[in-house]
Amino acid sequence: MTRDSEKVLVRLPANRHEDRVPESLRGFGPLGILAIIVILAGNFLFSPLSAILVLAWVGWSHTPWREIGYVRPKNWTITVAAGIILGIAFKLLMKAIVMPLLGAAPVNQAYHYLAGNTAALPGAIFAMIVVAGFGEETVFRGYMFERLGKLLGRGLWARTLIVLLTSAWFGLAHYSVQGLAGVEQATIVGLVFGTIMAMTGRIIGLMIAHAAFDLTALALIFWDLECRVAHLLFK
Repeated sequence: MTRDSEKVLVRLPANRHEDRVPESLRGFGPLGILAIIVILAGNFLFSPLSAILVLAWVGWSHTPWREIGYVRPKNWTITVAAGIILGIAFKLLMKAIVMPLLGAAPVNQAYHYLAGNTAALPGAIFAMIVVAGFGEETVFRGYMFERLGKLLGRGLWARTLIVLLTSAWFGLAHYSVQGLAGVEQATIVGLVFGTIMAMTGRIIGLMIAHAAFDLTALALIFWDLECRVAHLLFK
């Protein structure tokens, strides 16, 4: 046996050990389940810690970025423009038609304190872009799609179930602050964004659309336009 062969044999156990950690993080054994719990619990400390932990998990587990939808757009200009237009149009549609039909109040009382509140505006804008656009999409349409996809598969029915499960979860996550109306709106948003994610596997445009959706909502509240838009078609 040559010295080079001995060196290879000595290195093999270390390499195997190094490979086991990423594999365990990608799996659903004790370490994989612990990773899921830690990631989902992150936002209880501060937002968007869960999304930051997702990015760390991707690196530590050697998961390809495309698995959580982080795919470089073919055309940034089109992606950004389409995301902004989708987000604005979707919010106006929800406010003027969908939510009135569901019997929601025209004013979102949970965030009405932002009306004309310039002092709170920077923090609100940060939350709309970073916490919602980046954070919620990374967790609900990125990480959870990847995890559930590993469990349920990638077929049509599996993807449909994943969209339904993540949308219901996303909706319920809004109950504590916004009540039933918040659950209804967030669930619908989850269904639309989740369907797009299931069809395209791309999340960057959804982050932009989500941020645009919430920034439009913020603009309606800040300039006290909620009632006017909500009563545009239904008096």
